[in-house]
Amino acid sequence: MFQNIGLFALLLGVLVTVHELGHFLVAKACGVKVLKFSFGFGPKLLGFVKGETEYQIALLPLGGYVKMAGDIPGEDLAPEEAHRGFLAQPPWKRMLIVLAGPVFNLAFPILIYFFVFWGAHDVTSTRVGNVLPESPAAAAGLRPGDRVLAVEGEKVRTYQEMAEAFIGRFERPIPLTIERDGKQQIVEVTPLKKVESSPIETIERGVMGVESSSRVPILGVPPDSAAARAGLRTFDRVLAINGTVVADQAALYDVLAKQPGPLELTVQRGRPVEAGAVVALLPEVLKLSLEKQPGEGLAALGAESSEFYVSSVLPGSPAEKAGLKWGDRLVSLNGEPIRSFNMFQVQISGLGEKPFGLTWRGAQGERTEQIARAPMQVKEEFGPVSTGPILGVQSWDFSSPAERIQLNLEWHEALTQSARIVPTIIKQTVKAIAGLFDNSVPLSSIGGPIMMYQMAARSSELGWDYYLQLMAAISINLGVVNLLPIPILDGFHLVAAGWESVRRRPIPVRVREVANVVGLAMLVALMLVAFFNDITR
Repeated sequence: MFQNIGLFALLLGVLVTVHELGHFLVAKACGVKVLKFSFGFGPKLLGFVKGETEYQIALLPLGGYVKMAGDIPGEDLAPEEAHRGFLAQPPWKRMLIVLAGPVFNLAFPILIYFFVFWGAHDVTSTRVGNVLPESPAAAAGLRPGDRVLAVEGEKVRTYQEMAEAFIGRFERPIPLTIERDGKQQIVEVTPLKKVESSPIETIERGVMGVESSSRVPILGVPPDSAAARAGLRTFDRVLAINGTVVADQAALYDVLAKQPGPLELTVQRGRPVEAGAVVALLPEVLKLSLEKQPGEGLAALGAESSEFYVSSVLPGSPAEKAGLKWGDRLVSLNGEPIRSFNMFQVQISGLGEKPFGLTWRGAQGERTEQIARAPMQVKEEFGPVSTGPILGVQSWDFSSPAERIQLNLEWHEALTQSARIVPTIIKQTVKAIAGLFDNSVPLSSIGGPIMMYQMAARSSELGWDYYLQLMAAISINLGVVNLLPIPILDGFHLVAAGWESVRRRPIPVRVREVANVVGLAMLVALMLVAFFNDITR
């Protein structure tokens, strides 16, 4: 507990000190007399005086402050020092001093991410673990085990880099450089368009239908199929074939290619037991025999992929309201056969909240309904979160771990990545704050000190990289919020200095006093909302 309190204090102390350091350095550069620079609040623990400034460490390490001469209207200064007061400076200098705090908060994360990225890291490789049936990747001839080296000539080293390379690249042929059996070759894939929506932003990216992890061989069993006649059922997990252990679908293909038949299957079955609205699965192991069928992989068992079958339905979702249930098989979308669950999700993502025709097969046979995705509130660790439009169904998805590799970034690569990611986060933060005003982002998403404490504690458990990234995100939030033109915040002081530079006179004292009272009331109201959200969570 004390460690978590210390980490929370360190988080706030560093970020506020960075903010005040910006004001301090620029004030010094502009010739303003700085009386005190304090790390922390409250009684002084230790300090020293250098030049005309007192530097101190205070008792409460929850921030810091800078005290400049003449920063309060009516403050008396010695005649020889009057020209060095903050309010005595021309508006452009005051704007620079005020702006420096938020700018330091926005620039500091570049340094944080530099140290996060620099050096060796364990990452997911670009090795293809699974190729979805009937996907663009399958049509292009990609296979499990292929390693993607470049996307349209752009080198990729991690699975995340490969996914990001497809942002804005879709519905046209994209050349991929891959490595197969130790040799490089180029294949062309035409990704489908996927729309990823959130209250903050909408991203359009191409998806080709590959996964980094290899699927566990879980069966989908159509009625009257050879698999069904042999006693196999949907969601059976193949453990072994003729005594050979089958770890994943790649192994399933290899084993079946070497077995002429008949086949003896060892399968694990989850027997569904309903407990109210929850379906629990009790595992049992069975041995079944069948003749090998024409085709490869699952087709050789007379089965198909389990991803066509619904494994869960979100309560209150459009899917539940339409009557979809556990074990139903998705058949077609707007009359076109569904080739894979992932591709189905990609297709409906582009429809937004427009209705579409969905056909599925359940215990009573096939059924077709017009369904439209809808936004929902999903409860997460820190409270309810609004989603983009969703259908509310999931397929069975058990996978073996993806291949992990060590990636070593040189200092210039780490700096480049840092300079790229920080503007993206700033943009997302601005959109999120703007969303609070147009109600696209709910007030329930606002967190206060308790939430920050929990996040600091959780991130430190995950590792220093996560803790530093949290510090970077909060620093950006602090910088953006301080630029808002709300009285008491730096943004209002920028507006006041700008007003004075245009009108050639300061904002009237009475107006400033009223504005400060209004601004304080707004901040108190915001803090009450944050505390309420923290407590209700």
